[in-house]
Amino acid sequence: MTETASQNAMIRKALEDGETLTPLDAMRRFGCMRLGARVWDLRRQGLAIESQMVAVGGQRKRVAAYRMVQVE
Repeated sequence: MTETASQNAMIRKALEDGETLTPLDAMRRFGCMRLGARVWDLRRQGLAIESQMVAVGGQRKRVAAYRMVQVE
């Protein structure tokens, strides 16, 4: 399994478990420095992932936070 495939699997599991991930979360937990690219891969596999811009660092910076779309 390649490093990219391994990161995709770990990120997919976290999202399917209901977690919300930011790039900093992905870097710390999975060693992934390109969360947006991994999310793109997962979306291409058919996962419904939404993104929302959130403030970090005392409201000075905004980053994308990703989570699975909840089906009602």
